[in-house]
Order: sequence, then structure tokens, then C-alpha cells
Amino acid sequence: MFYSIPEVEYIRVSNLDEALQLLSQYGPEAKILAGGTDLLVDLKVGRCRPKVILDMSGVKDLRYIIDDGDKIRIGALTKVQEVVESPVVKAKAPLLTEALSELGSWQVRCMATVGGNLCNASPAADSAPPLLVHEAKAKLTSKQKTRTIKIEELITGPRKTALQSSELLCEVEVPYDEELTRAYSYIKLGRRNAFTLSVVSVAVAVKVVNERFKDVRVALNSVAPTPVRARSVESFLVGNAVRRERVEEASELVLKDIMPISDVRASAEYRRHVSKVLVRDALIRALRRSGWVGGG
Repeated sequence: MFYSIPEVEYIRVSNLDEALQLLSQYGPEAKILAGGTDLLVDLKVGRCRPKVILDMSGVKDLRYIIDDGDKIRIGALTKVQEVVESPVVKAKAPLLTEALSELGSWQVRCMATVGGNLCNASPAADSAPPLLVHEAKAKLTSKQKTRTIKIEELITGPRKTALQSSELLCEVEVPYDEELTRAYSYIKLGRRNAFTLSVVSVAVAVKVVNERFKDVRVALNSVAPTPVRARSVESFLVGNAVRRERVEEASELVLKDIMPISDVRASAEYRRHVSKVLVRDALIRALRRSGWVGGG
């Protein structure tokens, strides 16, 4: 029946080793339950029909935020609200704090996990743009091995990831770069002001030396099958003088990096228009946060 959860085998997992053993045993017939904010909806609407659900919500092994000096390590089962409230993340990756504070309601953030938000592989994933800007990495583990890939490579399409059926996302590594904590911004546009999926979201961080762009990172969601970096915008600005007119020109180039579609939230044409506007506004907001006063 629509909106009822089908009968399914349920296993409450107690630790990481047990989870990897069960994944090795069940493979693609298993689904991981972390916070459940996405999976329960998928089950109700029939978007997935697993043979078994592995409930990881009680596993403590993957719930942590560790400051390693040159990077922050975030366990995949860490709640989104724990990341938002973390003093380590606020100090070393404030862009991530800013973006995740706009993920759903407080109640949703207290249930949703960082790993779940990424592995759901939504083109609108709120955690993806800031993690792309930080050039974060994902640690994937199976019974046989552990491998690390770029977050950019993790989401391969709508609801598709690079995870093999026996692998689990265990950790996200966020490299620490002090300069990126000075000039950053995140702008999310939805159909209402809060508790909503993005129509378009933009995360930005820049480094400026001697009034020229030394490094520029721009990422968007909801404008392509996966969250994307705006490489055309970035490459245009690097080496250029920090001027409002350069930012205006660069923001137009975002159209080369996106492939929006029309859906229930917005038309493709609208997304193309607001992508240019939001990239421009996010870059200017980031520059002003670093003390830039030029350009009106």
C-alpha cells in the first residue's frame, strides 16, 4: 500500500565489523539505515525495495568529529546538528557550518547524518557544495580494503554513488586551509525561506593576495545530475584583479558548468538565471567577509 513501509528483514547492527560482514553477505539486497530521514520516505513511496535493512543508528564507531590539525575527520554517522554545533568545524570550516545549518529543521538535523546526506546522492544534497569547495575526501571501507576518493567522485548521478555494494562510507576528511575561513559564503534559494530543498545553492571560498584572486572555489547543487564545481568561473577569476566587473563577468560563465532540468521546484530557465545571480552574490559576500569594500 502507498505510504506504508513494506515488510522487510531488519537487523540492528552493533559495530562496524558486524556491518561490513553483513554487507559482504547481503550485497545489493541490503540498505543502510543511518538517520532514516531519506530511507523511510523511499520505502514508503516504493523508491527502493531492499531485502534487509541494516540499522546503523546505534553504532558509535562512526560518530565523531576529530581535529587532526591539517584536516577535520567527521565520522559518517555524525548527526548534522552535531556538525553545526561543533566548535572545531566553526573555527576551521565555517562554510560547512553555514551550509548545514540550513539543512531542514532542527529536528531533521538531529536525526540526519553526514554520511546519509551524501549517500542519498541527491543533486540537492546540502552538504555537497561546501565539501566540494573544501575538496573533502570520502573514506570507503569493505571487509577487504579501505579506499579514499574525492567527494566530487562519490556522487555519480541522481541516487547513484561510487560505493560498491559491499562498501560503507565511514568518514569524511575536510582539509584545513586557514585562508578559506576568511572569505566564504553559502546562499541557498528554495521555494520558501526555511525547511526546504534548494532550487539552487551556491558555496564559495576565495583567497586574495595583493588584491588579486589567488584561489577561487565555487560549487552548486540542484543544477545538474550531481552537485558540481563551477570550474569555468574559478579559472576565469584566478589571477584577475578583485573588481566587481570581473565578478560579474565570471558569474555569467557558470552556464558552462551546469545542466539544470525543470522539475516541481523550478524550471531549467529559472535555475540558469538564478545560478548567475547567486554566484555573483556569493562571491561578493565572501569578498566582503574578508574585508573587501570595493565595487559598490
